Amino acid sequence: MDIRDSFYVGGAWVRPTGAGVHEVLDSNTEEVIGKVPEGTAADVDRAVQAAAEAFPAWAATPVDERAKWISRIAEGLSARTEEIATTISKEVGMPLSLAKPIQVGLAAGAFADAAAGVAALEWERELGNSLVVREPIGVVGAITPWNYPLYQISLKVAPALATGCTVVLKPSEVAPLNAYALAEVIDEVGLPPGVFDMVVGPGPIVGEAIVRHPQVDMVSFTGSTRAGRRVMELAAQTVKKVALELGGKSPNVLLPDADLDAAVPAGVFACYLNSGQTCSALTRMIVPRERLAEVEEKAAAAAAGYAPGNSLEPGTMLGPLASAAQVARVRGYIRKGIEEGAKLVTGGTEPPEGLERGYFVQPTVFSEVTSDMTIAQEEIFGPVLAILPYDTEEEAIRIANDSPYGLAGGVWSADEAHAEAVARQLRTGQVDVNGGAFNPQAPFGGYKQSGLGRERGPLGLEEYLQVKSLQR
Repeated sequence: MDIRDSFYVGGAWVRPTGAGVHEVLDSNTEEVIGKVPEGTAADVDRAVQAAAEAFPAWAATPVDERAKWISRIAEGLSARTEEIATTISKEVGMPLSLAKPIQVGLAAGAFADAAAGVAALEWERELGNSLVVREPIGVVGAITPWNYPLYQISLKVAPALATGCTVVLKPSEVAPLNAYALAEVIDEVGLPPGVFDMVVGPGPIVGEAIVRHPQVDMVSFTGSTRAGRRVMELAAQTVKKVALELGGKSPNVLLPDADLDAAVPAGVFACYLNSGQTCSALTRMIVPRERLAEVEEKAAAAAAGYAPGNSLEPGTMLGPLASAAQVARVRGYIRKGIEEGAKLVTGGTEPPEGLERGYFVQPTVFSEVTSDMTIAQEEIFGPVLAILPYDTEEEAIRIANDSPYGLAGGVWSADEAHAEAVARQLRTGQVDVNGGAFNPQAPFGGYKQSGLGRERGPLGLEEYLQVKSLQR
């Protein structure tokens, strides 16, 4: 049992002002594995004050010195990979074999990349009779989700610290234990007091207190589009900058000449990774109508390879969802798909055999889905693939763009130039061409209701800077 009774504020572990406690559950067994305190607005104010006091000195710290601290954080996380990955595997349900390189490896990499990338930024430039300088924006409120908990934290904290900002973090109360591990690493490397602060608690209390606080200069939020709208609404009261990485309903377009033996299994993996709890999951497979039966067969065969199981067991490819609420949500969408007339190829609403305890859902595939169906428009956040047929390339592109979201996408074709031409027509922030590998240096973010701003790479660092012109 991992029991925590403090928050990290001003370089020290401090007791909360309230008495609330949140239980952390093992998604495999539904057993309590930890407890964390629930913060209050007073806790947030204390953290913001500490961050505001620390900001001038941290912003004035030379870039190379800040980079050394960030690098040490990366090293500290890497040294605790096994421990942190096991914790996240329990909290979220990602198989341990994947949690090590993804949940922890990418997080440590984000700190290492920020340390390396910040030195390459153009901090000053001459423009006519002006010197244009970039400066850290100030105190950053970072509000993060539970699905890739440490990685999403790292995507905000690392660039903010590297560019000279101070941070108040609110990790998800569903998966907070990994955030405590990060705070311990930061404490061990000796980051100056107040540069990084952390308060845990529910969004309507702790999250909103961060967004409302007049001394918070920017809020970086990852979560649902509904919650993102609320962040924008509250941030507008003090006209602070917001960066939002929100929902997705990402299309995967298989053109008529696509290699289905490669494209369909890859597409199923891109939908089911992390039990479908991925904002950029390719949840809509858009396929030529004349190849629909073939795609259905291959998708069903691929889904059969994702037998649900305990996330800590070797060989597991599909772990549980993160919570009972997620199970209810996903099964509700599966029922909705059936009710609205989609063809259930495999899966369904019943618990997987032998897994009545734990937050498990069957890997599910629907076919003959149309764009007006709920499962084609709304983010499910579970292992549910929707296959939508098309008759012409123009219709495929229209279906792909027929969504309020625009976070990610995919295109498959034997002709790479043709695939790229179609990819350019998708209104999404990223598109994988013929299964192109994830690039952690590439900017990540969305069009439309998938958000504002970008994370990772140089653009991810620039989000935390503001511009000043000195006329001479």
